[in-house]
Amino acid sequence: MAVPNKYKELKTFYKYYNGEKKAPILTIFVGGNHEASNYMQELPYGGWVAPNIYFMGQANVLKVGNLRIGGISGIFKPNDFFHGLHESVPYNQSSLRSVYHYRQLQFFRMNQLKPKEIDIFITHDWPAGVADHGPWHSLLRHKPHFADEVHQGTLGSPPAMELLRYLKPKYWFSAHLHTKFSAVIEHEDKSITNFLALDKCLPRRRFLQIMDVENDSDDFRLQLDREWITILRNTDHLLSIQRSVNYMPGRNSDEASDFEATEAQKRAVEDDFGGNFFIPENFEMTAPPCENPNGNFYQSNYPTVYYNPQTDLFCDMVGIRDPISEIKGRKRVFKQSTETNTNDDPDKNPEELDLSFSDDD
Repeated sequence: MAVPNKYKELKTFYKYYNGEKKAPILTIFVGGNHEASNYMQELPYGGWVAPNIYFMGQANVLKVGNLRIGGISGIFKPNDFFHGLHESVPYNQSSLRSVYHYRQLQFFRMNQLKPKEIDIFITHDWPAGVADHGPWHSLLRHKPHFADEVHQGTLGSPPAMELLRYLKPKYWFSAHLHTKFSAVIEHEDKSITNFLALDKCLPRRRFLQIMDVENDSDDFRLQLDREWITILRNTDHLLSIQRSVNYMPGRNSDEASDFEATEAQKRAVEDDFGGNFFIPENFEMTAPPCENPNGNFYQSNYPTVYYNPQTDLFCDMVGIRDPISEIKGRKRVFKQSTETNTNDDPDKNPEELDLSFSDDD
């Protein structure tokens, strides 16, 4: 975790991880710049970090009822934006920080989505220039050291603002700058995006706000998104684990740059999942739980690489690669029975894998 040593004090999350406590309501989050990056890397496509607490991964689109929620983890650093996903434990002082710098691939994938179909989008850092669309004088009273960046239009992430302008979500939530701020961004078609950032979780700080969002479903189980899964399939070949520059294809390049999900591709995904996109509550601990919360964590060895079964299952079902497995040279194979059921459909290919979730998963 990239924080000064004075902040390296174990709090209470381990109790949610080991089952002593459980989040009372479904909690969805993206990563920022002060996370346990080794744990986040186990779940590049999202997954449960504890019962009822779901990490969105490097980038994701999920559904809760009829709401579509998109998110990207990390913060923007121009020096790392065009690199591959090369980091893994043990981190050095450079990779300990670059591991949470998001990459062009995450935004390229999001730009394959159809615009105006995302209800809520979540990032840690703010979209660049969003301060211009709200009470920036009030912002500078709370954070006067932001003045130069606000006036120069450099406060925030340029790729995040480009994505906001493209997707035009109804809401965009952020954090990172440790202050509450709201804004309304009007688009060329007169639609609007409501932006809200909240403060850090400390006494007498404005870190919590309850919002009512329209949702006419009464089933609030978390679901995968068919269009997003299709885009992950279409763009898996663009994943790089090299530190070298890995530009995404542009409209003027010789390589295809349009990987939008076609109806036929989305139907294929639906068939592979058996029409069931509900995310199973399949959290399991990968690392052993903390048994001595008062121990000395400064002298700990570098963390071990753990491979998360949630990621294995998702990669197998979608047919995509796990970055950490690729970096570490881990050989992964599909799990397949060698027995043939004589009651099966005689026209079914015996080599075909049934990767759908069952009701028991």
